[in-house]
Amino acid sequence: MSKNSNLLDVKLFKRLMGYVLIYKSTFIFVAISAILISIFSTLTPYLIKIAVDDYLSLGRYDDFIFVICFMLLNLVLTVIFMFLFSYYANLLGQNVVYDIRIKLFKHILDFKMGYFDKSSVGRLVTRAVNDMETIASIFSQGLFMIVADLLQMLLVIFVMLFLSWKLSLTIFIVLPFILFATRQFQKSMKVAFNEVRSEVANLNSFVQERLTGMKIVQLFNREKIEYENFEKINEKHKKAWLKTVWYNSIFFPIAELSTSITVGLIVWYGGLSVVLKDTEITLGIIFLFIQLSQMLFRPLRQIADKFNTLQMGMVAANRVFKLMDTESKISNNGKLSADSLTGNIEFKNIEFSYNKGEKVLKDISFNVKSGEKIAIVGATGSGKTTIVNLLTRFYDTRNGSIKLDKINIKEMDIFSLRSKIALVLQDVFLFADTLLNNITLWDKSISFDQIINAAKKIGIHDFIMSLPGGYNYNVKERGVMLSQGQRQLISFLRAYLKNPSILILDEATSSIDSNSEELIQNAILKITENKTSIIIAHRLSTILNSDRILVMDSGCLVESGTHKELIKNDKGYYRNLYEIQFKKSEAKLVQPLS
Repeated sequence: MSKNSNLLDVKLFKRLMGYVLIYKSTFIFVAISAILISIFSTLTPYLIKIAVDDYLSLGRYDDFIFVICFMLLNLVLTVIFMFLFSYYANLLGQNVVYDIRIKLFKHILDFKMGYFDKSSVGRLVTRAVNDMETIASIFSQGLFMIVADLLQMLLVIFVMLFLSWKLSLTIFIVLPFILFATRQFQKSMKVAFNEVRSEVANLNSFVQERLTGMKIVQLFNREKIEYENFEKINEKHKKAWLKTVWYNSIFFPIAELSTSITVGLIVWYGGLSVVLKDTEITLGIIFLFIQLSQMLFRPLRQIADKFNTLQMGMVAANRVFKLMDTESKISNNGKLSADSLTGNIEFKNIEFSYNKGEKVLKDISFNVKSGEKIAIVGATGSGKTTIVNLLTRFYDTRNGSIKLDKINIKEMDIFSLRSKIALVLQDVFLFADTLLNNITLWDKSISFDQIINAAKKIGIHDFIMSLPGGYNYNVKERGVMLSQGQRQLISFLRAYLKNPSILILDEATSSIDSNSEELIQNAILKITENKTSIIIAHRLSTILNSDRILVMDSGCLVESGTHKELIKNDKGYYRNLYEIQFKKSEAKLVQPLS
């Protein structure tokens, strides 16, 4: 919400209404229903006044049945339109939220990786789920309810003044006091609800992260510390909510007391007028004004509560729209297609930093020929993965250029570019679904026969068929039903089916088990066959037969050559890595040199 003192951000409200007006007919029907409900609700006490003054007090009992029938008809119509109002107001809210949620999710899908690196998953979930439901309540419990109540109050005031301005004054004496209390209540609740939403996001973020990293929490005996941290966050959340409880506890007794005082004034002045034979005020009018005062003050109390709902919804809408206004996209201005990509890669004078002033890559230049298999090695943080991130345009270069087939990748359509690159990561992500859907990623153009043939070629068909249900085996969340090696094999099959021009293996063999190693090595040989391949690895045994090895150190390309060439340099960085990893089995591993 804006930081000004306005109770309702007009600009924000107009933006929200832009989504409402798409469903103009539903909106109009809800508005008409609100007007009719106000009329029918006000008509009920007026009919009671007629029944008392024109029939009961005059002894016209025979004709009284007509009034009763009319009252029943009015009641039925009230109930019908209340039902229609409630249903279509909720329908409108859900339609609006559906549209906003779809637009928000599409917007998030286009975010560059840098945004997710710096943003909490829990906060994004809060925006896409919790805040959306809160926005829906604007229409189901807030805006239209407030409008309906206001219409009813205006109609009640008109009827009061029409029947007896003197008796109306007894009510209006109390009205400014309760209006002032309501306004102060609304101001306080706006601040309180901003704090509540903020603490909800913090709570969601904390729980999300700890549940995801529960293995680390338990392994390092962090249970007590994390419990204490959760207590602190939960305490802040509780205090934020208690502020709203405190304001409610003050306001509603005041509102109830004001109503009781008003009824007392009506009975006192009205009764005195009847005794004094004031022709303007009758017994029926007294009954009517008691009911009308309830209808005037009850909406005021309810409006305060509904305004709370509206305020929470507007706070949520502001947070959602703020996320939707976040510009964190990789520009996709390229028009060229990558369909005919052969796989020639050129990095020229590339410099890059994730954070200002901290260069991750420093003047990197190298070429990769089509069909060539190169390896990139180096210590953690040397910049190996950053090269991959730039090639796939998860991030964009600051200086220098990256070309594929002599075309700058920024001139290519980003979706076309990524369709020709397959990436196999160390930490394989699998969705809570079947193996089949995780392999195809719901691409219906890939036939089941294609999947089976590909699985057989890379040697994992038998493994898949050994699972309960075979290709229909549900791997559960993040693929927990499979081992690391098995998940890796699935990712190889997924990459193989994509039939890319460029294949990247980013530490894809760093954490495999001995049972899966042979299968994985065979799979690598198959999927890299006749393809431009970039292999990032800590295990030097997996890259000995590469056409060329690039050695990275602190963001610089320090060495380049074949395994045979690099191992000959006694003081070389690669030779040092090699000796550290293979000093215990040197005789076995030196064989490729012969």
